[in-house]
Amino acid sequence: MLETSARLLRLLSLLQQRRDWSGAELAGRLRVTTRTVRNDVDRLRQLGYQVESTTGPAGGYRLGAGAALPPLLLDDDEAVAIAVGLRAAAAGTVTGMEDVSLRALTKLERTLPARLRPRVDALRGTTVSAAGGGPTVDADTLTTIAAAAHDHERLRFRYVGHGGQSTERDVEPHTLVYTGRRWYLLAWDTDRRDWRTFRADRVRPLPPAGPRFVPREPPGGDAAAHVLRGVRSEVWTYRARIRMHAPAAVVAERSTTTSGQVVPLDDGTCELVTGTDSLTDLATYLAKFEVPFTVLEPPALRETLRELAARYLAAAG
Repeated sequence: MLETSARLLRLLSLLQQRRDWSGAELAGRLRVTTRTVRNDVDRLRQLGYQVESTTGPAGGYRLGAGAALPPLLLDDDEAVAIAVGLRAAAAGTVTGMEDVSLRALTKLERTLPARLRPRVDALRGTTVSAAGGGPTVDADTLTTIAAAAHDHERLRFRYVGHGGQSTERDVEPHTLVYTGRRWYLLAWDTDRRDWRTFRADRVRPLPPAGPRFVPREPPGGDAAAHVLRGVRSEVWTYRARIRMHAPAAVVAERSTTTSGQVVPLDDGTCELVTGTDSLTDLATYLAKFEVPFTVLEPPALRETLRELAARYLAAAG
């Protein structure tokens, strides 16, 4: 019994990792026969999981939205509470939890019973946040994009550009990147035959889901770094260049890809290209490096440092 239960959990985990599985693939992963896979799928269905199956050479199994919430995991109230909480966290209200929350929300909504969706939508529609930040993105849009990227399915959407013009795009979605203020989608544009970065709050998904595709390697092998290089000037109110009087390796250890780019100059100095919406916050951030630095731009940052220096000197008595 214990062996069967463990195998069922492993099977469920596999079905959540990918959209489609053949019986032979599942049998190989579980090291059982295809007949055992069929029996285990039937057990999952008895527990409330909606596992769809097709026959033929291209047949296989897919985890769908269940008609009943699987027992021993979450009851209805818990599922609604978690869905609402994950939507809030995915919107950026919980620092550092946006990506994880979005992945969890995508998994949960795939199996959320239809009868619970109105309750989730009602709570979302009557709840507002006073938190600051960038433009908000509808959680349904984020989960649609995330699901298409996860399942390697082409995505069609209407996109509103900077000037308000609307165009229809057909892309191979690769990665969602959260910068701390905005969500961005890195995708291969099938019409322009090149990588493009889209602001998620300007995306309006269009049905139906497109055909499957083979994922491409992102530019430079780092999707997040590529997006950040392209949107830094848009993300920040102030763009800053700082000469750090320390080796690039030392500065890089104390920074992140989302906070700036470190460019080596020589063995003992480097340049930090970063930005901010608050010059005072940037001054505090630079002090945390605990190395000498020189402000190259903007001039307003130098003035902010002078003001802070005078204030701190007065406070020291």
